[in-house]
Amino acid sequence: MDESGTDTETVNGAEDQAHATDEVERGEEREGQESDEQHEYETEEISYREALRRALHEELARDERVFLIGEEIGIFEGSYKVTAGLLDDFGTKRIREAPISEEGFVGLATGAAMTGLRPVVEIMTINFILMAMDQVVNHTAKLQYMFSGQVGCPMVIRTPNGAGSQLTAQHSQNLEGWFAHVPGLKVVTPATPADAKGLLKAAIRDDDPVLVVESLPSYNLKGEVSQDPDYLTPMGQAKVTREGDDITLIAHSMAAQRSLQVAAQLEEDEISAEVIDLRSLRPLDMETVARSLAKTNRALCVDEGWATYGVSAELCARVQDACFDDLDAPIGRVGMAEVPMPYAKNLENATLPHAKKIRAAALAVLGEETDPEEWRAG
Repeated sequence: MDESGTDTETVNGAEDQAHATDEVERGEEREGQESDEQHEYETEEISYREALRRALHEELARDERVFLIGEEIGIFEGSYKVTAGLLDDFGTKRIREAPISEEGFVGLATGAAMTGLRPVVEIMTINFILMAMDQVVNHTAKLQYMFSGQVGCPMVIRTPNGAGSQLTAQHSQNLEGWFAHVPGLKVVTPATPADAKGLLKAAIRDDDPVLVVESLPSYNLKGEVSQDPDYLTPMGQAKVTREGDDITLIAHSMAAQRSLQVAAQLEEDEISAEVIDLRSLRPLDMETVARSLAKTNRALCVDEGWATYGVSAELCARVQDACFDDLDAPIGRVGMAEVPMPYAKNLENATLPHAKKIRAAALAVLGEETDPEEWRAG
């Protein structure tokens, strides 16, 4: 465990997985909402954590309506050091320290957004957002609808989720599916440093409330990131991070990194796996998924959270509805074991959907004989 509270074993594993994305990340065309006339900016290899910090710094400098609020984000620089240096650069008016009262400061930010400001709320971990569920679901998400668009709510809530750092049952949950269920909220889940910066900047500039769910195990993950101050990743647009012909692995957040690792393993068995990083859960890009399945004819939905009533359940339903005629096999899915997360490292590893489970599930979708106990969700 490093000084930021991040499990170094998990982070090192994430960094190893990053090599599987190098071929995709390096040399790819700049993404986002930019025109062909703009000149190219150089890229720099930085961490996921630093990509988030730069996104915040750039947007604070760009728009005086943007301010940050959260617990210990100023002098202490945040639990994961994402807000390091921002208090020195922008002062206490723009970097607001909040008491341990998630319901209170999420409500404050919602009110500030209604008056035309653009607050960015940091919730220390997605597990703590449960204290503010009434504000998020009944107010933040519904204000524009209830006021017939006369009042806006352009705010961002950013919070990390994910397990693997021995933070036990109450601090190791993946709850993004709960919020993707709610109309009025946008939910994005960056898996790479480039998307961490691009999606956060796009969320801050958006006129709707956006929940940016960061990957806690990926904070030290490094990748190439554009230095363009207007680099944005469009919300609602999935990305094919690896092309293939035999099966499509559909995932988001840390599961998208694991899926790339599995695709590389399957290639050794002469199996060509395509990987789709959803990047955004609401809105959800089914067009990219459908195009892929028209080619591969087989789908595996991978989710770091519980499968029951989860993101993978929604994906399976949509794939069945939109792509039934293209499917040559039942849709597979794999997720976390349906138990509260244990503390012991060996039990935590057994609970998570690691590469071995994803690979076994992919082979099952392809018709290979596997032990269902190795991977079956639910």
